Amino acid sequence: MTRVCFVCLGNICRSPTAEGVMRHLVEAAGLGDEIAVDSAGTGAWHVGEPPDPRAVAAAARRGIRVEGRARRFEPGDFTRFDLVLAMDRSNRAALMRLAGDGPELRKIALLRDFDPDAPFDAEVPDPYYGGPDGFEAVLDICEAACRGLLEHLRR
Repeated sequence: MTRVCFVCLGNICRSPTAEGVMRHLVEAAGLGDEIAVDSAGTGAWHVGEPPDPRAVAAAARRGIRVEGRARRFEPGDFTRFDLVLAMDRSNRAALMRLAGDGPELRKIALLRDFDPDAPFDAEVPDPYYGGPDGFEAVLDICEAACRGLLEHLRR
């Protein structure tokens, strides 16, 4: 089984959206026994909270479930996951600091690295302080990147 963790700052907008999108794609492909997904945040501000209602509503309009409770990414998570995908460069840097000089560094990447149409080092923008359009844009970005990720994992 391949285990993937999506990571943003608070684990209430971008990373649970990516988790929901990827789970939706994995289930549609019949690969639920082969690929497991989760999400976490590098910060602890929202630990225990559900995903942002705007993210949940935007995803629901597309038939995608965004659920769970926010949690913080812990050093032990590196042993649980094969891929740790950050939503932006700042969270990637935080994960790299947490990994230190160990082999865990090879597990860390940006989610958009898997979108063949994304520019180099592209980020998933944080929709938290914006309006509903931001959550729709994040869904579009996550869908494109997660499709590429699924193709990568199939190979």
